[in-house]
Amino acid sequence: QVQLVESGGGLVQAGGSLRLSCVGSGSIFSIATMAWYRQAPGKQRDLVARITSGGTTNYADSVKGRFTISRDNAKNTVYLQMNSLQPEDTGVYYCNTAPGSQYGRYVWGQGTQVTVSS
Repeated sequence: QVQLVESGGGLVQAGGSLRLSCVGSGSIFSIATMAWYRQAPGKQRDLVARITSGGTTNYADSVKGRFTISRDNAKNTVYLQMNSLQPEDTGVYYCNTAPGSQYGRYVWGQGTQVTVSS
């Protein structure tokens, strides 16, 4: 079954760092533009960062300069390095294909919870 498994979340103080990982199955993972999304409590799921199969990246303004998305296609894994975390970064983080992907969308995984305390 094609699936995504996110990990690496946790509780961290403001200014701290976390590295999230997302392992995917299926043949499209290594060729699709992949993305990380964040869903804050009571809010919709928003795009945080995306990365093409070739490594071109794009970030939401709120995380530019603090977050870095990367991928290892051989391992079917996408990463999100998060530095200088702030309380507003709190939420459940999910990975999936980028919006509008020609390959469609995976079934959403369970995500990984990130909580940043002030």
